[in-house]
Amino acid sequence: MTLPQDSAKGDFGKDVEKMQAAVGAAVKAHWKAFLVEGIVLAVLGLAAMIVPPLASLAVTIFLGWMFLISGVAGLVVTFWARQMPGFWWSLFSAALAVLAGIVLLARPVQGILTLTIVVGAYFLAEGVVSIMYALEHRRELSERWSWLLVAGLMDIVIAFLIISGLPGSAEWAIGVLVGINLVLGGASLVGMALAARKS
Repeated sequence: MTLPQDSAKGDFGKDVEKMQAAVGAAVKAHWKAFLVEGIVLAVLGLAAMIVPPLASLAVTIFLGWMFLISGVAGLVVTFWARQMPGFWWSLFSAALAVLAGIVLLARPVQGILTLTIVVGAYFLAEGVVSIMYALEHRRELSERWSWLLVAGLMDIVIAFLIISGLPGSAEWAIGVLVGINLVLGGASLVGMALAARKS
């Protein structure tokens, strides 16, 4: 006898398989576009790692515009829907985003230092959380807990390098991290495109 829950799980599994097949077909049909995008991302990542101060400045200016645009949009929406609950919190949040955007755009070099401190604090917190999670759940995670522990330790090492090197690390930290992210993302797209071409 098939229970409704089992039937629902089976339907969900079929939907996931259909979606995976559709994604695979799309990648196979457009593998050249994915290949070009991956190469462009990898080249941009290498450029960011070669000239990290310029990449850090670009990221800071980009974030400044993002904060400013989202803050202005938030102010418009907040005043448009001012009858909704939480008006003052929404207004404060939007105004804060506008202020952050203006500060980052007006003083991008100082913004780089602030962002670097935030990134260092993030890596430190992420590292501590990963280590605690690995130690707490080492029975459930079997062999994988050691990889999580190593990842947490690496996060703490990165945080130490960033924070102990301030203010000098502000010149390279964001640019290098963004560069690494772009290179890894580009490499994965290139690998996916080449695998789709062969299949």
